[in-house]
Formats: sequence, C-alpha cells, structure tokens
Amino acid sequence: MIYMQGKLEIFKIIRDNDTGVLYMLNHTGAGGGLTVMVDQEGNPLVDEGFKK
Repeated sequence: MIYMQGKLEIFKIIRDNDTGVLYMLNHTGAGGGLTVMVDQEGNPLVDEGFKK
C-alpha cells in the first residue's frame, strides 16, 4: 500500500509488485471498486521508485 485515507470510506493507492502500476482502491460498507490510475494520455501510472 502506498497511501490510505479515511475510516468509514477508505481510499488506498496500491502498487502491483510485478509491474509497478498504481491502482486506486475504494472501500465502503456497501461495496468498493478498484481502478488503474492513468496519466493525461490514458497510459497507466507506474510508481517512479519501483524497481523489479
């Protein structure tokens, strides 16, 4: 996990440890969702400090 905010509604930024791609995870009591984070051109964001 890279970042977490909230108690009742949680937002986390997580990283795929194989590719370095960043995802945003939203979790509430009623459900949640996961989406890839992208730049302005629609390319997946990769953690700048990621080393395989």
